[in-house]
Amino acid sequence: MPQRPAPEREFTMRFTSTSRGARLARRLVSHRLDNWGHPYTTPVNETLTLITSELTTNAVRHAHVPGRDFHVQLTLVEGIFRIEVTDTRDEKQPPASPPATDSLSESGRGLLLVAALADGWGVSSRRAAPGKTVWAELRVRTKGHPLTHRVAPEPTDVDLLLATASLLRDGLGSRPEEASHGGRRQ
Repeated sequence: MPQRPAPEREFTMRFTSTSRGARLARRLVSHRLDNWGHPYTTPVNETLTLITSELTTNAVRHAHVPGRDFHVQLTLVEGIFRIEVTDTRDEKQPPASPPATDSLSESGRGLLLVAALADGWGVSSRRAAPGKTVWAELRVRTKGHPLTHRVAPEPTDVDLLLATASLLRDGLGSRPEEASHGGRRQ
């Protein structure tokens, strides 16, 4: 079996299998990337933070086992960032390719986002315990920008993916007409 090179950078942590744990994982990955020279507003940081958000949310929603945590590992090896989210449910495997979703559906686009943003992603079984690891990789240049050799999705798909990500990040229940500023409705 070929040996993998030692990571240049590595961040590993366990989180509670709750929405708060998923949110904390996303924030700590973003913070760690900032510490590693990829500031918050760079494409690398924003892309990996969004991928982390999708993978950890899936771990909480679809693989939650009461009393069991999920594990996040972020590594950088030879210009490739790899984010891994490990949970304890192996019977709930994500599909090999992201499923098509109904345009009116409020969920089901997480893996579409991951597939569109990552250079590669997949699922592997845990070695020493029940469960699985869902991973995604992103190649970067030394300046911190993703490589541009990937084929981008159609603009309408990108718009849909970004709108979905925005809804997931900001909450599905708010509507522009319900927004308030300074305690007053606009």
